[in-house]
Amino acid sequence: MLFDKDWECKIAARHELLTPAEMAIADAQAARLGASTLMENAGRAAARAIQARFRPCRTLVLCGPGNNGGDGYVVARLLQQSGWPITLARTAEPRAGSNAANAAANWHGVNVPFTPAEAMRAKLVVDAVFGAGLARDVDAEIAAVLAACPALVAIDVPSGLDGATGQVRGFAPQAAMTVTFFRLKPGHLLLPGRELCGELVLADIGMPPSVLDQAKPSAAINGPWLWQLPTPAPDGHKYSRGHVTILGGTAMTGAARLAAEAARRAGAGLVTIAPAGDEITRAADLYRAGAAGVIVDEAPIATQLSDARRETWVCGPGLGQATARETLALLLAAGRQVVADADALTAHAGNPAGLRGCAVLTPHDGEFARVFGPIGHDRLQAARHAAAITGAVVLLKGAATIIASPGGFAAINASAPPWLATAGAGDTLAGIIAGLLAQGMAAFDAAAAGAWLHGSAATAAGAGMLAEDISPHLAAVMTTSSRIGRNMQK
Repeated sequence: MLFDKDWECKIAARHELLTPAEMAIADAQAARLGASTLMENAGRAAARAIQARFRPCRTLVLCGPGNNGGDGYVVARLLQQSGWPITLARTAEPRAGSNAANAAANWHGVNVPFTPAEAMRAKLVVDAVFGAGLARDVDAEIAAVLAACPALVAIDVPSGLDGATGQVRGFAPQAAMTVTFFRLKPGHLLLPGRELCGELVLADIGMPPSVLDQAKPSAAINGPWLWQLPTPAPDGHKYSRGHVTILGGTAMTGAARLAAEAARRAGAGLVTIAPAGDEITRAADLYRAGAAGVIVDEAPIATQLSDARRETWVCGPGLGQATARETLALLLAAGRQVVADADALTAHAGNPAGLRGCAVLTPHDGEFARVFGPIGHDRLQAARHAAAITGAVVLLKGAATIIASPGGFAAINASAPPWLATAGAGDTLAGIIAGLLAQGMAAFDAAAAGAWLHGSAATAAGAGMLAEDISPHLAAVMTTSSRIGRNMQK
């Protein structure tokens, strides 16, 4: 998917994500409209998208035997009627009596063999071989044809792309554009699927939103349509806006400082850095030389926990594994809501039970694997499993960050630009989430909002940004978030 900072605003009203299985339920519920009508609408939407982005040229439409192929037959007929030079190649005949067979019967153009040579003769290829629900690897003969395509437009997904996971089943081609219908699928956002789709077009084909009641989508695109940022009360004060405490390491002091600034910018009323580990006094002096608005408290952690107002803590960034393990146990025993990151995660390698009681876990792939084992090919399922066994919201960081709740619902974040992959960005994210938690947001909402704000602020900072550049942009993107939320309510 091409990165587009305005893309989420366009998708806000259709933010639900449907797996292929959930989409099948939606299709069945929409049957009263007539599935053939939906197929005609899908083919027409795809043809329009092609005509809007490409000039008429020699075009080959590749059709499989299922509904995806049926969409292809409609595309071929409509483009031909518009004067495009069209040929069609099929892998197999549609099942007799199916909607795809009806669509095929209305195609009266030139048929050619399904071969790499025919693909190479075309200037543009429309891939309607397999849809998102493919349950096996693409065979070598079909892969060879797809690999020979000079420029490709995919219907639903590039053939071979798993719509549920974003993974490739044997082979999938690189598309210049992918046209899909009604709602996106997780595989459109998860890598490598996101990159293979090219420009992503989501078309309305007349399916009523009410079909979602039966489909029960278990995931969504992350954005302000899922959560609402806290609004300061007219009579509020700094304590009513929450107190965040960042456990600070005595060597890598920058991590806690980044988290502290982010928590303040996210709206926390007070933010304290609590040095922990060896040489606390020296570290405290370093922290006091930082931002004027950050409190530094070098009292024993047990003493600090006696203040019930200090409910929200960040444990892990720059802390060291031994100190993180010891202090996290104290925080959880005291019933505090904790954002566990970095060393707090690595300190519990192979021991996810030690993280039970945390509010939010924010691992990157390496930390996740150390705690929970290999991620495997299904990142969405891996994050859900980790959330279920720890009872915490799990934010699995990456190019497409996943936020999973213990109950199984998940959001996929698409707001992050590639340049967000820089040292210290994760510390900033942990601070944002803690700042939102302190103001009363639920753990899932705080994690999801934190991921969206983090990515949006990085986009505003621009390529070449440093982690220090993220927090100054939070005020502007929080305003944008509120505006999008208000528009959704109209």
